[in-house]
Amino acid sequence: MTDRLSVAAPDIRPADPRFSSGPCKKRPGWTLQNLNDAPLGRSHRAAAGKSKLARAIDLTRDVLRVPDDHRIGIVPASDTGAFEMAMWTMLGARPTTMVAWESFGAGWVTDAVKQLGLDAEVITADYGTLPDMATIDWNSDVCFTWNGTTSGVRMPSGDVIPGDREGLTLCDATSAAFAQPLPFDKLDVVTFSWQKVLGGEAAHGVLVLSPRAVERLESYTPRWPLPKIFRLTKGGKLIEGIFSGATINTPSMLCVEDYLDALDWAVSIGGFDALHKRADDNFAVIDEWVSRTLWIDNLAVDPRTRSNTSVCLKIVDQDIASLDADAQNAFVKRMTKLLDDEGVAHDIGAYRDAPPGLRIWTGATVEASDLATLTPWLDHAFALAKSA
Repeated sequence: MTDRLSVAAPDIRPADPRFSSGPCKKRPGWTLQNLNDAPLGRSHRAAAGKSKLARAIDLTRDVLRVPDDHRIGIVPASDTGAFEMAMWTMLGARPTTMVAWESFGAGWVTDAVKQLGLDAEVITADYGTLPDMATIDWNSDVCFTWNGTTSGVRMPSGDVIPGDREGLTLCDATSAAFAQPLPFDKLDVVTFSWQKVLGGEAAHGVLVLSPRAVERLESYTPRWPLPKIFRLTKGGKLIEGIFSGATINTPSMLCVEDYLDALDWAVSIGGFDALHKRADDNFAVIDEWVSRTLWIDNLAVDPRTRSNTSVCLKIVDQDIASLDADAQNAFVKRMTKLLDDEGVAHDIGAYRDAPPGLRIWTGATVEASDLATLTPWLDHAFALAKSA
């Protein structure tokens, strides 16, 4: 275990300091020149644009292994837009259960209860823990995140979700997709942003719908008005064009080209299995360092629920942990500023609503070698901040 730390700077450093949890690091070997085939200055509804969008949908299906009977659509406003679209168009038909164990899940609770006015059952857990998902009434519509981006706590599997449920499952999978297996037979709505595990450019979301979700859309009309940007049906039927490349509003074809580049890279290295392994291997580097370092620990209490992408860490050194939250945040900011100024690690402070600590992205586009050379710098930054 590491109990004596040196203030001397390590003689090695990461080749790439980008460990942000979103937008995340670009794929290895990425250059802007890779996007030269983007149909810029063209209508996204022209043949060139529609074919790009359709290919993005097809490759998403192939890499994520989405069943053929599920629809995949590219929608505006990142994962937020995709999940809001699902909530606004589907909730209210039957009882609703909202499950939250971190900031983004808590945000969905606020939207369901305060904006949509639903009398929802709300199930929560503290940062670092997962609620008892077995206690949920899955005959209600259930909204939850798969991977808590701000807590580092994920669902270990979908085993707890019954196959014969009557309700819909709405799953925000934005920091899980492409790095963690998603049981699409248990998930009726899956949303994510390609800016996470694949390192794509921001502002676009992906919405995956099961046949049960489509049936809900075509048989239920919410009591609240729907903005145009949320409307998925017309005349009681699904707008199929949304799921074949005719997006609701104008997408950035440069961003779409970037997503295609990332998907092509994913295919070239072995598809989902390779992406999953890279994330697992990356997490293992940080986890091994944590296991031998006295001043730091995983925020996620149960090893089975620890994220392999958004690794959230808490400082357990008694001198620091005994400080109030403001003082702990100030300490972490001293650490992260030093690392940022050195060009060693950018954007690794905990999310603003989360407990004070570090958050290190270990998704598939990050190199394990960079994480291995980051850890001595974390020890160094801690020692310097503590001696200040």
